[in-house]
Amino acid sequence: MDLKGKKIILGVCGSIAAYKALILVRLMTKAGMEVRVIMTRDAEQFVGKLSFSSLTGQTVLSDLTYASEWNNHVELGLWADLLVIAPATAQTIAKMAHGMVDNLLTAVYLSAKCPVMVAPAMDLDMWAHPATQHNIVTLRTYGNHVIPVRVGPLASGLSGAGRLAEPEDIFRTVCQFFTAKSDLAGKSVLVTAGPTYEPIDPVRFIGNYSSGKMGVRIAEEVLRRGGQVFLILGPASILPPVHPALTTVKVQSATEMLEAVKRYQESSDFFILAAAVADFMPEKVATEKIKKTVGVPEIRLVQTPDIAAHLGTFKKANQRLVGFALETENILDNARSKMNKKNMDMIVINSPREAGAGFGGETNRIDILKKNGEVLSFELKSKSEVAEDIVNEMIKL
Repeated sequence: MDLKGKKIILGVCGSIAAYKALILVRLMTKAGMEVRVIMTRDAEQFVGKLSFSSLTGQTVLSDLTYASEWNNHVELGLWADLLVIAPATAQTIAKMAHGMVDNLLTAVYLSAKCPVMVAPAMDLDMWAHPATQHNIVTLRTYGNHVIPVRVGPLASGLSGAGRLAEPEDIFRTVCQFFTAKSDLAGKSVLVTAGPTYEPIDPVRFIGNYSSGKMGVRIAEEVLRRGGQVFLILGPASILPPVHPALTTVKVQSATEMLEAVKRYQESSDFFILAAAVADFMPEKVATEKIKKTVGVPEIRLVQTPDIAAHLGTFKKANQRLVGFALETENILDNARSKMNKKNMDMIVINSPREAGAGFGGETNRIDILKKNGEVLSFELKSKSEVAEDIVNEMIKL
């Protein structure tokens, strides 16, 4: 697709990484995109307006109060094909999440009719803070695209997550947005995500540490590529995106998850089982809270319903089943046995003992085993990038 003439608003916030926005502008203009830059006043402490205006050939905007030809947030919001905020500071992200307007950039954000991309940049403690993570989740639920932060040296002298994605990576993401594949148009994908909670009594349960992030990222990738998603989400704190092609069903237990899967089984072309379903559940659930005074209770466990085995047994010739294997030993052998036993077409393998992988984090490192015996290994990536790899290989099925 020709990117010439695409209209981009680039928002630049007050971060030491603001200089990277100059490289991003150069890449965009070289590709023929028309770029207009909005800077916050703090951003001007790091990079001057003249640098951006020289690269874009346009006046750089920053003030909400003074009128000029393009200094109108409504006009800007209608003009753009895409709003990219890079770098986006913790402060600006918080304002966006809560609808606060005190500068031209946040006013344009609330007025924009176009899609929005956010590339965060901040120190690792700020990035890891629950408030920031909550705001990032909120932005995703609004339908905004969040470009993952990178891990590396930071301006504070520390090293960790929070580094702005490289300009080339942000530019690549912008290009992918405009050249987005529609290879799942007309297809329906059922995705399971999160843990399951198997009740012991009214206040206790058997569960695991799954955050649901991997499954939700997969759902987002399918939606990005034109597919319809049935997301069966266990009791996870992550919020799914808002999208007209997404149907989300919240469940608690493995039994509830199986019933929801059965509801959409016939109308799905693909099944991606990213949920960490509990393997066991109490045979009997106490109707009242079990008291310490009765001593240590004996809880007899039975197996939970096997959702993967059910789908492997009843899937049609035109349906494809993708499973997950979280293994701690004999990883490849156990995954191969699971895939064959449950009639999967592909299985995604990872280990909770591998640095950066497993439950809860923003990254994952996977291998993919296919039915023909082919094994594909991938480097550590953000879960959004891992989701793209999984969907790419799923489509090849």
